[in-house]
Amino acid sequence: MSDLAPVERRLSDALDRIARRLEKGAASAKPARGSVFGLGARPEIGPDPEQTATIASLREALEKERAANAQLSERVHQVKQRQETTIAQLERRLARLTEQLDLQSLEMLRLKKANAKLMGSNTALREAQIEEFPDATLINKSISAELEALQAERRAEMAEMEEILAELKPLLAAEAR
Repeated sequence: MSDLAPVERRLSDALDRIARRLEKGAASAKPARGSVFGLGARPEIGPDPEQTATIASLREALEKERAANAQLSERVHQVKQRQETTIAQLERRLARLTEQLDLQSLEMLRLKKANAKLMGSNTALREAQIEEFPDATLINKSISAELEALQAERRAEMAEMEEILAELKPLLAAEAR
């Protein structure tokens, strides 16, 4: 496209120069002296047919170049729009995936803490069992820690399911069209 602009400018300049020369030639052609109402005057010399043909072909070439330039500009505009749309879609997807990753990281941290608490409670319960007198509070703590670990695991599974559904929704919507 950058090659078209200089060619178009040169053609336009050439056409302008030709038009000025033709105007100068028409202005300098005066009727002959002694002629009355153009009688006895020499006939005016019209524009050279070769120059006229050249001008016409140059104007035609200029119009073709302008049309080609307009088409290329439209194509560039369309490509740019598609690219901007794609970038916007990718940015939205990146934001969604980042949010899902943050959610999964949080659920994973909760799961680790719950499992650590469960392991500590089970260790204390085992030691109490060895001494032959399990404390009721240790059993309650152990059951509570296990329940918390199960809930954290369920939240992590739910976050994973939401991620899977988020990926499937666009595919299902595209297939429905």
